[in-house]
Amino acid sequence: MASISFAVGLQRIVPFLGYHHILMILIALAVILLSLLLAGCSSSSPLIPSIFLISLYYQMDPPVYDPAQVDPGVTSAIANIVGQAMTEVRVGYFGICINPNGGSFLCSNNASALAAQVTVDQDPLNLIWVASTFKDNIVFPYLIIVAIIFSFVCFILLATFPGWHEEVNDNDSLEDVKPFPSRPVSQAALALIFVASIFVLVSVLWQHTASVAASTIAADLGNGSVQSGVGTSAMVLGWFSFVLFIIVSIALLVMIISIKVLETVTEE
Repeated sequence: MASISFAVGLQRIVPFLGYHHILMILIALAVILLSLLLAGCSSSSPLIPSIFLISLYYQMDPPVYDPAQVDPGVTSAIANIVGQAMTEVRVGYFGICINPNGGSFLCSNNASALAAQVTVDQDPLNLIWVASTFKDNIVFPYLIIVAIIFSFVCFILLATFPGWHEEVNDNDSLEDVKPFPSRPVSQAALALIFVASIFVLVSVLWQHTASVAASTIAADLGNGSVQSGVGTSAMVLGWFSFVLFIIVSIALLVMIISIKVLETVTEE
Protein backbone atom coordinates (compact mmCIF):
# COMPACT_ATOMS: atom_id res chain seq x y z
CA MET A 1 0.00 0.00 0.00
CA ALA A 2 2.86 2.37 0.82
CA SER A 3 4.44 1.87 -2.59
CA ILE A 4 1.07 2.49 -4.30
CA SER A 5 0.58 5.71 -2.35
CA PHE A 6 4.08 6.85 -3.27
CA ALA A 7 3.46 6.12 -6.95
CA VAL A 8 0.19 8.05 -6.93
CA GLY A 9 1.84 11.00 -5.19
CA LEU A 10 4.70 10.95 -7.69
CA GLN A 11 2.28 10.98 -10.61
CA ARG A 12 0.63 14.07 -9.14
CA ILE A 13 3.94 15.87 -8.65
CA VAL A 14 5.71 15.02 -11.93
CA PRO A 15 3.22 16.78 -14.25
CA PHE A 16 3.76 19.98 -12.28
CA LEU A 17 7.55 19.65 -12.47
CA GLY A 18 8.23 22.14 -15.20
CA TYR A 19 11.02 22.28 -17.75
CA HIS A 20 12.58 25.19 -15.90
CA HIS A 21 12.58 23.24 -12.64
CA ILE A 22 14.96 20.70 -14.16
CA LEU A 23 17.25 23.52 -15.26
CA MET A 24 17.14 25.02 -11.78
CA ILE A 25 18.20 21.69 -10.31
CA LEU A 26 21.14 21.48 -12.73
CA ILE A 27 22.21 25.04 -11.87
CA ALA A 28 21.97 24.34 -8.14
CA LEU A 29 24.08 21.20 -8.58
CA ALA A 30 26.73 23.12 -10.55
CA VAL A 31 26.85 25.88 -7.92
CA ILE A 32 27.35 23.29 -5.18
CA LEU A 33 30.21 21.69 -7.11
CA LEU A 34 31.88 25.04 -7.75
CA SER A 35 31.49 25.96 -4.09
CA LEU A 36 33.21 22.73 -3.10
CA LEU A 37 35.98 23.51 -5.60
CA LEU A 38 36.55 26.93 -4.05
CA ALA A 39 36.43 25.46 -0.54
CA GLY A 40 39.20 22.97 -1.26
CA CYS A 41 42.06 23.06 1.28
CA SER A 42 40.33 25.87 3.19
CA SER A 43 39.83 23.78 6.32
CA SER A 44 40.76 20.46 7.89
CA SER A 45 37.19 19.18 7.65
CA PRO A 46 36.78 15.67 6.22
CA LEU A 47 37.24 15.48 2.43
CA ILE A 48 38.06 19.20 2.08
CA PRO A 49 41.87 18.59 2.01
CA SER A 50 41.31 16.04 -0.77
CA ILE A 51 40.06 18.83 -3.06
CA PHE A 52 43.25 20.52 -4.23
CA LEU A 53 44.76 21.99 -7.36
CA ILE A 54 48.31 20.72 -6.89
CA SER A 55 50.25 18.76 -4.29
CA LEU A 56 53.99 18.86 -3.56
CA TYR A 57 55.62 16.24 -1.38
CA TYR A 58 58.99 14.78 -0.51
CA GLN A 59 59.56 11.27 -1.83
CA MET A 60 62.80 9.58 -2.78
CA ASP A 61 62.75 8.11 -6.29
CA PRO A 62 65.51 7.35 -8.78
CA PRO A 63 66.50 10.66 -10.43
CA VAL A 64 66.21 11.23 -14.15
CA TYR A 65 69.45 11.90 -16.01
CA ASP A 66 69.45 13.82 -19.27
CA PRO A 67 72.17 15.28 -21.52
CA ALA A 68 70.52 18.69 -21.06
CA GLN A 69 71.48 18.66 -17.36
CA VAL A 70 74.60 20.78 -16.81
CA ASP A 71 75.16 19.38 -13.30
CA PRO A 72 73.55 15.94 -12.92
CA GLY A 73 75.21 15.53 -9.53
CA VAL A 74 73.03 18.22 -7.98
CA THR A 75 70.38 15.56 -7.37
CA SER A 76 72.62 13.98 -4.72
CA ALA A 77 73.00 17.33 -2.97
CA ILE A 78 69.26 17.87 -2.97
CA ALA A 79 68.69 14.35 -1.63
CA ASN A 80 71.12 15.03 1.22
CA ILE A 81 69.26 18.25 2.08
CA VAL A 82 65.86 16.57 1.98
CA GLY A 83 66.97 13.69 4.20
CA GLN A 84 64.00 11.90 5.76
CA ALA A 85 61.45 14.67 5.16
CA MET A 86 57.98 13.45 4.22
CA THR A 87 55.88 16.64 4.29
CA GLU A 88 53.08 16.96 1.75
CA VAL A 89 51.66 20.35 0.77
CA ARG A 90 48.34 20.77 -1.05
CA VAL A 91 47.09 23.99 -2.60
CA GLY A 92 43.49 25.12 -3.05
CA TYR A 93 41.96 28.35 -4.26
CA PHE A 94 41.81 29.95 -0.82
CA GLY A 95 43.93 27.72 1.39
CA ILE A 96 46.92 25.44 1.85
CA CYS A 97 47.02 22.08 3.64
CA ILE A 98 50.16 20.44 4.99
CA ASN A 99 50.83 16.97 6.30
CA PRO A 100 54.29 17.05 7.93
CA ASN A 101 54.42 13.55 9.39
CA GLY A 102 51.95 11.32 7.58
CA GLY A 103 49.10 12.11 9.99
CA SER A 104 46.19 14.47 9.55
CA PHE A 105 46.28 17.63 7.44
CA LEU A 106 46.66 21.13 8.86
CA CYS A 107 44.94 23.74 6.70
CA SER A 108 45.02 27.52 6.66
CA ASN A 109 44.99 30.46 4.27
CA ASN A 110 48.08 31.82 6.03
CA ALA A 111 51.26 30.12 4.80
CA SER A 112 53.35 31.76 7.52
CA ALA A 113 51.18 30.20 10.21
CA LEU A 114 51.62 26.77 8.62
CA ALA A 115 55.37 27.23 8.24
CA ALA A 116 55.64 28.04 11.94
CA GLN A 117 54.25 24.59 12.76
CA VAL A 118 56.96 22.57 10.99
CA THR A 119 60.69 22.25 11.52
CA VAL A 120 63.51 22.73 9.02
CA ASP A 121 63.96 18.97 8.77
CA GLN A 122 60.29 18.55 7.81
CA ASP A 123 60.35 21.12 4.98
CA PRO A 124 63.99 21.69 3.99
CA LEU A 125 63.19 22.96 0.46
CA ASN A 126 60.44 25.38 1.56
CA LEU A 127 57.60 23.64 -0.24
CA ILE A 128 55.11 25.60 1.86
CA TRP A 129 56.52 28.84 0.50
CA VAL A 130 56.46 27.46 -3.07
CA ALA A 131 52.82 26.46 -2.61
CA SER A 132 51.97 29.89 -1.21
CA THR A 133 53.61 31.56 -4.21
CA PHE A 134 51.55 29.38 -6.56
CA LYS A 135 48.32 30.22 -4.73
CA ASP A 136 48.94 33.96 -4.53
CA ASN A 137 50.43 34.61 -7.96
CA ILE A 138 48.90 32.02 -10.28
CA VAL A 139 45.56 30.83 -8.88
CA PHE A 140 42.68 33.15 -9.83
CA PRO A 141 39.31 32.21 -8.29
CA TYR A 142 37.34 35.35 -9.09
CA LEU A 143 35.98 34.26 -12.46
CA ILE A 144 34.39 31.28 -10.72
CA ILE A 145 32.92 33.57 -8.07
CA VAL A 146 31.39 35.80 -10.76
CA ALA A 147 30.08 32.68 -12.54
CA ILE A 148 28.38 31.55 -9.34
CA ILE A 149 26.76 34.99 -8.95
CA PHE A 150 25.53 34.99 -12.56
CA SER A 151 24.17 31.46 -12.24
CA PHE A 152 22.37 32.41 -9.03
CA VAL A 153 20.69 35.34 -10.80
CA CYS A 154 19.75 32.97 -13.62
CA PHE A 155 18.30 30.61 -11.01
CA ILE A 156 16.15 33.45 -9.67
CA LEU A 157 14.96 34.34 -13.17
CA LEU A 158 14.01 30.73 -13.85
CA ALA A 159 12.04 30.70 -10.61
CA THR A 160 9.83 33.46 -12.04
CA PHE A 161 8.75 31.28 -14.97
CA PRO A 162 5.02 30.52 -14.80
CA GLY A 163 4.08 27.07 -13.62
CA TRP A 164 1.05 24.89 -13.98
CA HIS A 165 -2.20 26.28 -12.63
CA GLU A 166 -5.91 25.68 -13.05
CA GLU A 167 -8.15 27.86 -15.21
CA VAL A 168 -11.79 27.70 -16.24
CA ASN A 169 -12.16 26.82 -19.92
CA ASP A 170 -15.01 27.58 -22.30
CA ASN A 171 -16.92 24.56 -20.99
CA ASP A 172 -16.85 25.97 -17.43
CA SER A 173 -14.56 23.16 -16.31
CA LEU A 174 -11.14 23.39 -14.74
CA GLU A 175 -8.05 22.50 -16.75
CA ASP A 176 -4.34 22.68 -16.07
CA VAL A 177 -2.55 25.30 -18.15
CA LYS A 178 0.98 26.66 -18.26
CA PRO A 179 1.69 29.98 -20.04
CA PHE A 180 4.89 30.59 -21.94
CA PRO A 181 7.60 32.38 -19.97
CA SER A 182 8.49 35.97 -20.79
CA ARG A 183 10.89 36.16 -23.76
CA PRO A 184 13.05 38.97 -22.26
CA VAL A 185 13.39 37.03 -19.01
CA SER A 186 14.28 33.86 -20.91
CA GLN A 187 16.88 35.68 -22.99
CA ALA A 188 18.37 37.31 -19.89
CA ALA A 189 18.62 33.92 -18.19
CA LEU A 190 20.28 32.46 -21.27
CA ALA A 191 22.79 35.31 -21.45
CA LEU A 192 23.69 34.98 -17.77
CA ILE A 193 24.19 31.23 -17.79
CA PHE A 194 26.14 31.39 -21.07
CA VAL A 195 28.53 34.01 -19.68
CA ALA A 196 28.86 31.93 -16.51
CA SER A 197 29.75 28.92 -18.67
CA ILE A 198 32.48 30.89 -20.45
CA PHE A 199 33.90 32.09 -17.14
CA VAL A 200 33.98 28.55 -15.75
CA LEU A 201 35.59 27.25 -18.95
CA VAL A 202 38.35 29.89 -18.78
CA SER A 203 38.91 29.20 -15.08
CA VAL A 204 39.06 25.44 -15.47
CA LEU A 205 41.42 25.67 -18.44
CA TRP A 206 43.58 28.12 -16.53
CA GLN A 207 43.50 25.90 -13.45
CA HIS A 208 44.36 22.77 -15.42
CA THR A 209 47.18 24.31 -17.45
CA ALA A 210 48.76 26.11 -14.49
CA SER A 211 48.56 23.05 -12.24
CA VAL A 212 50.11 20.69 -14.77
CA ALA A 213 52.88 23.17 -15.59
CA ALA A 214 53.72 23.89 -11.95
CA SER A 215 53.60 20.20 -11.08
CA THR A 216 56.01 19.28 -13.89
CA ILE A 217 58.49 22.04 -13.07
CA ALA A 218 58.49 21.29 -9.34
CA ALA A 219 59.11 17.59 -9.96
CA ASP A 220 61.98 18.36 -12.35
CA LEU A 221 63.64 20.84 -10.00
CA GLY A 222 63.49 18.37 -7.13
CA ASN A 223 64.61 15.54 -9.40
CA GLY A 224 64.37 12.35 -7.36
CA SER A 225 63.53 14.11 -4.08
CA VAL A 226 60.31 16.06 -4.70
CA GLN A 227 57.21 14.69 -6.37
CA SER A 228 54.05 16.49 -7.36
CA GLY A 229 50.56 15.78 -8.58
CA VAL A 230 47.47 17.49 -9.94
CA GLY A 231 44.23 17.24 -7.97
CA THR A 232 41.82 14.93 -9.79
CA SER A 233 38.85 15.91 -7.61
CA ALA A 234 39.29 19.60 -8.39
CA MET A 235 39.50 18.92 -12.10
CA VAL A 236 36.36 16.76 -12.04
CA LEU A 237 34.41 19.37 -10.07
CA GLY A 238 35.42 22.14 -12.46
CA TRP A 239 34.78 20.31 -15.72
CA PHE A 240 31.53 18.74 -14.53
CA SER A 241 30.23 22.18 -13.46
CA PHE A 242 31.08 23.53 -16.90
CA VAL A 243 29.20 20.66 -18.58
CA LEU A 244 26.12 21.34 -16.41
CA PHE A 245 26.18 25.03 -17.32
CA ILE A 246 26.48 24.19 -21.01
CA ILE A 247 23.53 21.78 -20.76
CA VAL A 248 21.41 24.52 -19.18
CA SER A 249 22.51 27.03 -21.83
CA ILE A 250 21.59 24.68 -24.68
CA ALA A 251 18.29 23.78 -23.02
CA LEU A 252 17.33 27.44 -22.62
CA LEU A 253 18.30 28.17 -26.23
CA VAL A 254 16.19 25.26 -27.47
CA MET A 255 13.27 26.43 -25.32
CA ILE A 256 13.43 29.99 -26.65
CA ILE A 257 13.67 28.85 -30.27
CA SER A 258 10.85 26.32 -29.80
CA ILE A 259 8.53 28.92 -28.27
CA LYS A 260 9.33 31.38 -31.06
CA VAL A 261 8.62 28.77 -33.74
CA LEU A 262 5.41 27.69 -32.00
CA GLU A 263 4.19 31.28 -31.74
CA THR A 264 4.96 31.84 -35.42
CA VAL A 265 3.05 28.73 -36.45
CA THR A 266 0.11 29.65 -34.21
CA GLU A 267 -0.14 33.17 -35.67
CA GLU A 268 -0.27 31.74 -39.17
